[in-house]
Amino acid sequence: MFERKILPFYMTYPLPMYYEEEDSIIRDLEYLQQMYPSEAKRYQKIISGILDKLDYEGSMIYDEYPDKWQLYKLSRDILDRIRREEEKENPDSEVMPERWEWLGDLVQILLCYEIYKRRHNSRRGILRF
Repeated sequence: MFERKILPFYMTYPLPMYYEEEDSIIRDLEYLQQMYPSEAKRYQKIISGILDKLDYEGSMIYDEYPDKWQLYKLSRDILDRIRREEEKENPDSEVMPERWEWLGDLVQILLCYEIYKRRHNSRRGILRF
């Protein structure tokens, strides 16, 4: 004979458990970002400051599928800003093109991590995927 089992309340709505798991992932990401090398931390602060200006409802960083070209252009603009700041600090330093090539990749990676963190941040409440 078939018996109906009554499910506990917490099993009928599993979404809160999902958000707790996502929050722990964001906390882990923030903790690991604290262990970045000093140069990467400095670039992270610059990227964070620029994204603060782009952090509004309807911004391209909150698009469901952000445009790859726009993210690439944004990372190049950030790299140009970093380059100008470093040239102001050390006007006599030599230009090493190899350094700027890998630094561009680093800026792009840091930008994607920062956008990910902002898109999934539960404190803002703008968008949750």
